Amino acid sequence: MTNATIIGLDLAKNVFHAHGAPGSGSVVFRKKLARNQVLPFLSEKPACIVAMEACATAHGWAREIERLGHNPRLVPP
Repeated sequence: MTNATIIGLDLAKNVFHAHGAPGSGSVVFRKKLARNQVLPFLSEKPACIVAMEACATAHGWAREIERLGHNPRLVPP
């Protein structure tokens, strides 16, 4: 199985969606996660870019994701 080099994370109130892709852009995984599953899920993944839309809670999530060794990126809405 190919490892994702970038993970797109859709932030929400209760249900988050993660989409992983390697450098070629093909789909490695698509996952629906509850709020309490996000950080454990990302802790199992090798260090990569985690992109998410900049919103009210994105900075807090970015700090937590960075502690796991990932490189968080906030994109404008």
